[in-house]
Amino acid sequence: MSNISELMANATVWHPPLWYQYNECAAAPYAFIFYYGVKVLNLAIGFPTNVLVMSQIAKRKSDGSTSDIFIFNLAGLDAFFCLMTLVDLINRLYLNDYRIWYIQRFAYGVKDMTPLFLTCICLDRYVAVVHPIVFTGIRDNRIRTGVSVVVWGLVLAYSLTKSIVGVMSVNEVFSGLILSAFFLMVFCNLSIIWVLRKSVAGKEVMNPVKKKAFKMVIIVLAIIVVNYLPPVALMPFASTFTFTDFWCKVSISVFSIMDLSCTIEPLLHISKMEKVACCLF
Repeated sequence: MSNISELMANATVWHPPLWYQYNECAAAPYAFIFYYGVKVLNLAIGFPTNVLVMSQIAKRKSDGSTSDIFIFNLAGLDAFFCLMTLVDLINRLYLNDYRIWYIQRFAYGVKDMTPLFLTCICLDRYVAVVHPIVFTGIRDNRIRTGVSVVVWGLVLAYSLTKSIVGVMSVNEVFSGLILSAFFLMVFCNLSIIWVLRKSVAGKEVMNPVKKKAFKMVIIVLAIIVVNYLPPVALMPFASTFTFTDFWCKVSISVFSIMDLSCTIEPLLHISKMEKVACCLF
C-alpha cells in the first residue's frame, strides 16, 4: 500500500517544461504556444525572404531607392534574429544553459532596435514626398551610410547592455524607443498619404505611380500599427500588471506580435519586386 500511495503522489507532481521559463506560467501556456508558432514561421519563411531581399539589393547597382541602405540593414537584423530561433528553441527545450541566455538576450536586444531602421525608411520617404526640394540636396547615399553606422552603434550598445546587465536594465529605454519610433513612423506615413491625396484633389484618376506609392504607404502604415501598437499601448504600463499576467501573458504576446514583422516586412518588399528582375520598390 505504501508503494501505491507513493506512486500516486508522484503522479500528481507535474513539472512544467523549460520553455515556460517561469513555473508560474504553467497555468497560462497559450501565449507561449503562439510565441513559438511565430518563431517557427520566422525561421521557415522570414529568414529566407530576408536573405532574398538583401541579395536583390546587393545585386542592384543603380536606379535603386534611396531607402535601400536602410532596407538592407533592416533585413540583415531580421535575418539574424530569425536564425537565432534555432538557438532559442534548443536552449529552452533541452539545454537551459545560462551562458546561452546571454546570446539569446543579445538577439532580443537586436530585435528591439529594428524599429530604428524602419523609422529611417519612413523618414526618407517622408522627406522625398513632403519636402522634395530638400530631398534633392540629400540624395547622396553617404549620408544614409553615416546614419546607418550611428544606428548600428545604438543597436550594439543596447543589445550588449541587455545581454550582460539584464532585461530590466533597458526596459525603460525600450518603452521610450518604441513609443517615439511608433509616433514618428505614423506621422511620416500619414503626412505622405495627405500629400498624395492632396496632389490629386479635384482629379478623377490618380497618377498610376502615385497610386502605387499611395497603396504602398497604406500597407506600411497598417503593418506599423499592427506590429508596434501593442507594445506602445501596453509596455509603458508594465508595472501595473501582476507578475503572472505580465511575464506569462502580456509581454510574451506583445513580443510575438512584434516578431511577426520579421516575416511581414520582407514579404512586403518581395511583393514589390518586378517580374524577372525582382527589383525592390
